[in-house]
Amino acid sequence: MVAKALAYFLETPAAPLVARDLDLPAPGAGEAVVEVLACGLCHTDLGFADGSVRPNKALPLVLGHEAVGTVVATGEGVTLKPGSRVIVPAVLPCGACEFCRAGRGNACPTQKMPGNDIHGGFATHMLVPAGPLVALDDLAAGVDPRMLSVVADAVSTAYQAVRRAGLAAGDAVFVVGAGGVGGFVVQIARALGARVAVCDVQPQRLELLARHGAESTVNVKDRAPQEVRKELHGLARGWGVPSLRWRIFECSGATAGQQLAFGLLARGATLLQVGFTPKPVEVRLSNLMAFDATAHGSWGCPPEAYPDVLRLIAAGKVVLEPFVEYGPMSRINEFLGALAQHRLERRMILDPRT
Repeated sequence: MVAKALAYFLETPAAPLVARDLDLPAPGAGEAVVEVLACGLCHTDLGFADGSVRPNKALPLVLGHEAVGTVVATGEGVTLKPGSRVIVPAVLPCGACEFCRAGRGNACPTQKMPGNDIHGGFATHMLVPAGPLVALDDLAAGVDPRMLSVVADAVSTAYQAVRRAGLAAGDAVFVVGAGGVGGFVVQIARALGARVAVCDVQPQRLELLARHGAESTVNVKDRAPQEVRKELHGLARGWGVPSLRWRIFECSGATAGQQLAFGLLARGATLLQVGFTPKPVEVRLSNLMAFDATAHGSWGCPPEAYPDVLRLIAAGKVVLEPFVEYGPMSRINEFLGALAQHRLERRMILDPRT
């Protein structure tokens, strides 16, 4: 044993997480033990906790996949030194397979996701594959390192979706869902020179993003999808952007949001499916044929893309502080309840030491 962690386990779906000790073994070849500084709370954690999504690893399981911390021990073949501050990516690819060699490590068939395939970051320490860890070095000097926990999923996932879309300066971007990942898609797309409109049902989210990247905001609550489609298409045409250069990002993780996003497709447009819901969604796939349109899924982010994300943050082109808040991990069950009731307007970052 190299560390005794205090960890918060999901033992039974839809029951409170349980705090207890976790004995971590000495890291094997290619592994590292990370002392967790902070871990973000995500809707995916809620899905596992409430039983609507089944994790890959059998329970009991330590949840949490947005961690930042310090390497305290390493196994054979690991070049990172103890004391290195790192981000633990939400997607930990093997780094050696054909997918990884092609730059598609986020689709690696043997990838590990903390809090899903292995014990995650709702703990004081975690044992993880070392190869995908992202050393912070001076890439985000001057930024509160706790905030960088959300880079492990919310920000890097947004960046990968923008990359997958092939977005270029001057493109028109429609973001459906302004919370979490969607808010960072807005910021990143604007930083890369796109014209950005964002949709949501929460006016507070829209007001925040109007100050951080959105050129136009659309409250879609109680509005027919056809009406929203007409408004957004009119915006893009007013900007002088042809539909070939429209990029649609579905980030709501709701059936209505997914149907709205698909309905925004037009000739030559590109749709990125980023949000997740376990519920089925009915759409007419023939629209892809009729519009000669493109639809991509986007999952996680390859670790080699993280330095670009960190440079955007260091340059002030993507801001984190207005979108996060902090709390003690000892209140994790309270925060999960608030998340389920849509009472958390910001990404909660948890301190496992409190």
